[in-house]
Amino acid sequence: MKAYRLSVNLKLGLIIFAIVIALASLAYTNALVNRLREREQSTIEIWAGANEQLVRTPAFNPYQTELSELERLVEQWATNASPVDRERAARFRTALTWAQSMPPADQINFITNEILIPNPFGIPAIVTYDSLGTLPAIWRNVPVPDSGMTQQDTLRLIRRAQGMAEVYAPIPIELDYGEQKLRQYVHYDESALIRELRIYPYLQLLFVGLFILIGYLGFSYVRRSEQSSLWVGMAKEAAHQLGTPISSLMGWTQVLRMPELAGEQHTSALDEIDKDISRLKRVTNRFSDIGSLPKLETQPLAPLVNNTADYMRRRFPQHGQQITLKVSVPDNISVPLNAELFEWVIENLLKNALDAMEGAHGSIDVTAIEHETEVLIDVKDSGKGIDRRQWKNVFRPGYSTKKRGWGLGLSLAKRIIDDYHGGELALEQSKVGQGTTFRIALPRP
Repeated sequence: MKAYRLSVNLKLGLIIFAIVIALASLAYTNALVNRLREREQSTIEIWAGANEQLVRTPAFNPYQTELSELERLVEQWATNASPVDRERAARFRTALTWAQSMPPADQINFITNEILIPNPFGIPAIVTYDSLGTLPAIWRNVPVPDSGMTQQDTLRLIRRAQGMAEVYAPIPIELDYGEQKLRQYVHYDESALIRELRIYPYLQLLFVGLFILIGYLGFSYVRRSEQSSLWVGMAKEAAHQLGTPISSLMGWTQVLRMPELAGEQHTSALDEIDKDISRLKRVTNRFSDIGSLPKLETQPLAPLVNNTADYMRRRFPQHGQQITLKVSVPDNISVPLNAELFEWVIENLLKNALDAMEGAHGSIDVTAIEHETEVLIDVKDSGKGIDRRQWKNVFRPGYSTKKRGWGLGLSLAKRIIDDYHGGELALEQSKVGQGTTFRIALPRP
């Protein structure tokens, strides 16, 4: 249950982390878009104001002297000219007056070419006259050709300017040519960069959603695999736990059928049958308690450990290997326990220690130490040890280094200690060729 809660908490943590990152990115992107939009708006305003000021400042025109000389020549020519030529002279004077009020073309080109056209954001802009129904005067960064325009291109420019006016208020330009005054409006829109930046957070949210989905599916797959291994291992463990006493019962029933069985032997057989029945009852209680919240009772630790050790000693090899099992548990240590499940844990640890023995001699030591807040129980063996890289896998369901192992004993033992007893089962120390120590930490009453 603790592992399940950890998995759920990890999923929720990843989801919350991904959402926070996405929201932070969205907020940052919005702030960046606002700054860029203000910068683009300032660029357009500077361009419009510069054009307006250049028109209002005739001192910028470096050809005032030449234009005045041309005006005198036109007056001299018009003095003796025909009526038709006098009309032409009047138009020339008007043109010269307009030319005297104009700034040099290179300054206008500087404002247009250096500020608006090459800007790195590609700001779309359209300059129109008072009426939007007329042909726009200038347009930049709009997909309409400067020459060879068709009527459809003109209508597209007008509709685009109308759309720009609905989003941003047009910037007016007052052009003063002396007697002639003209008003123009600069319509502009967001650049392609800003539009792409607006889409970016939603794309990021999409990728975050995909990440969360893939993570959830991955965790679900791992959990289903662990559950599958757990169920398979539980079934095999149940068969193993029940198989030994059942086989023994079958053997004793055959003994009881023997006609030459004496009274003392008959009584001994019945005693062994009672032991096997008690063993079956213990196994049944174990699997019953593992599926529900067991009741813990404060009781001495030493009898439980010694009973399990005695049971395991009868299973030690009688030939070929010399294995010693020592138990050092003080009689005054008492902890809240479920006897059936705790004996199962000690039994699994002793089985693993026994299976780790490879040489002719070996030892298993079970010790207990009492601290202020907890009781520490160490199960130490002198077996083959566990590689440091495999420490993280020893409690994973389905992991086993034995050819016929099911990889469930340590997983069940850890669940019993961690979830049911509120303690901790951990791999304290292990070195290849030197042995392994598992530690159980149980809270004191």
